[in-house]
Amino acid sequence: MAYRLGDPTARNLGRLTLNPLKHLDPIGTLCMIFFHFGWARPVPINPRYFKHNRRDTALTALAGPLSNLIMAFFGMLIYKIICTIFWYTPLSGQFSFYIASAVMSFADLFVFYNVSLAVFNLIPVPPLDGSRIFLVFLPAKYYFGVMKYERYIKLGLPFLLCAVLFLSSILGTVTSAIITGMDFFWGLIPFLL
Repeated sequence: MAYRLGDPTARNLGRLTLNPLKHLDPIGTLCMIFFHFGWARPVPINPRYFKHNRRDTALTALAGPLSNLIMAFFGMLIYKIICTIFWYTPLSGQFSFYIASAVMSFADLFVFYNVSLAVFNLIPVPPLDGSRIFLVFLPAKYYFGVMKYERYIKLGLPFLLCAVLFLSSILGTVTSAIITGMDFFWGLIPFLL
């Protein structure tokens, strides 16, 4: 998104790639393995390249959660297709059963984690994407005031993670509602065709 809006920073640093190794953060990866919570290397942007600084920064931030929701949407489609094939087509042998079960389990987790990441990243606290999206609605003096102290606010991220434990029921409810909506939509498709 940033590249489309005129910022070549990520491209110049070789970060416009689907190669996961370019996006791994060593500490974030270790935390994911040991604590089941981690992070990737942030993709750098330089808002000075944007024509409309605040708007384009918010659009760039929105691209992350939106891409998670799009991937989850199509992950749900794959789940529905495999489920339909498995339900209405006689698959012979246990091997076919295991393959279908593995694909469905992967698709189920894929949907859940992508929606969860989108919901979590929309929390309006720096450095999460939600801060860049929702702060754009503040008057300019407050927006730049918050951005000026962003690096100090980032230090409070561990406290945010503790707060997420208390907010987990709210985040879980939002995540479940989105997944239920996707499930409902894909369930309507046979009736629309």
